[in-house]
Amino acid sequence: MKYVLMFIETEQYAKDLAAMSDAERGAAYDEVGQWFAQHAAQITHHMHMQPAHTATTVRLDGDRPQITDGPFVEGKEIVSGYVEVEVADLDEALAMAKTWPACPIVEIRPASS
Repeated sequence: MKYVLMFIETEQYAKDLAAMSDAERGAAYDEVGQWFAQHAAQITHHMHMQPAHTATTVRLDGDRPQITDGPFVEGKEIVSGYVEVEVADLDEALAMAKTWPACPIVEIRPASS
């Protein structure tokens, strides 16, 4: 089955990451690299997204589309990246998500081809 694991940053996580020394941040990124290496066989695609302030949103709920700079919702949690995985079932996707070493929230959704 295909799933998408979305990595979601909180304001506190972003602050903590920014407050790290270069060495601490490097070690944190190394852990993420190890996670990707450990799950390389299941990962079919992945992407790290630019910060939310770089987003452009198109709203289609009125007479005319409205385009605004910034994310769809101003929120305290933002999706910062994702992986597409091919796994046997939700339990395997959950096992992967439970070992994610970075953002404190991982949302898992089934994906269709």
